[in-house]
This record gives sequence, structure tokens and C-alpha cells, in this order.
Amino acid sequence: MVAQEFPAALAPGFADPVLDSQGVFRAVMEALARPGTPQRLPVVLAPPAPLTPALAAIALTLADHEAPLWLDPPLADEPAVGDWLRFHTGARIVAEPDAGAFALIADPARLPAFEAFALGEQAYPDRSTTLVLACERLDALGGFTLEGPGIREMARLAAAPLPADFAARWRANGALFPRGIDLILTAGDRVVGLPRTTTIRD
Repeated sequence: MVAQEFPAALAPGFADPVLDSQGVFRAVMEALARPGTPQRLPVVLAPPAPLTPALAAIALTLADHEAPLWLDPPLADEPAVGDWLRFHTGARIVAEPDAGAFALIADPARLPAFEAFALGEQAYPDRSTTLVLACERLDALGGFTLEGPGIREMARLAAAPLPADFAARWRANGALFPRGIDLILTAGDRVVGLPRTTTIRD
């Protein structure tokens, strides 16, 4: 039997929306609960490029009509990406970074300044943007030394590409607590969480 072909904008989403989204949600929550420790995303997708399967899976799980998405330039410049995300999530695609509940970043090396995104309010720190990055590499050896809740003593994380001043940006973000952004880093089928409570040690 020949598989049915879809236009790029209507390429399939989750094979089993309930079970697949539950699996992705568990992986993301575990990643945020254990910062710096890679978790496996359990689904396979073929979204329109340059949207990666990991970014797509997290968007399908977390975005909806009440949680709009901001796309970085490589993603926003490809109409099929926005069409696919709107079709499968029902989420609005917003033009300004600080209007998104989630920001999908296909080019982490050119990550906008954190101040461009919603940083939350003192009374409502949860009203901030969560950034989801498509890295090329995530490794629990070398790189940054991480400390904070959910980490026993310390963890190590090497992620690339990232802006050259990423560590300084992250320390400034931590100084805003309880405000600030949270990060979800992906590479292939792996996901790592960096909540705002995680610190990068010198």
C-alpha cells in the first residue's frame, strides 16, 4: 500500500495525539525537573524544514490557542512552517518575541537578547516566554557547570551552537528571579531543561 502524501504544510502530526503528547510532556517535565540531564523525546515527526522534529513535538505538546508561538527568522521565513504549526496546534503565530508563550529557535547562535521576550511580572512570574532551541549538540560532559534545584551537587552541559555571551546572559536572567525566561534545549531526539533557577558556575 502506498503511503498517502501530504503537502508540506499539512504533513502529519502525532500518530497518536494523546499518547505521543503525553510522552513528550513527561520528557520535557523530567528535563526541567533535572536540569542539565538529557531526556529522550519518544516520537518521530517529519515537519517542514527548518522546523526540527524535536521543536515540532514540543510545540504540538505545549502550544494551543491560548499559548501563542513566536518563530525566529529562519522559521518565520518559511511559510510552510507557520501553516503546519497553526494547523496542528491551533496556536497563533505572533510577530513580537514578547507576545509568545513559547519561542521556537532554529538558529540558537543568533538568539535574540532575553530582554526581547516576556520576562514575567513580579506578581505573575509565570507570564514569561519559554524558549525552545534547536541545538546541534547536547552533551552531559564538559561545557558549563550547572547548580541549583533538581541538581545533585552539580551537572555539566555542553550545548552548541549558542551565543558567545550565553553564560553572561544566563546569569543576568537568574538575577531577575522570580522573573525571567526558561529554556528547553533540543538536539536530535534529546531534550535538556534550563529553568531560571539553574545557575552557571564560574
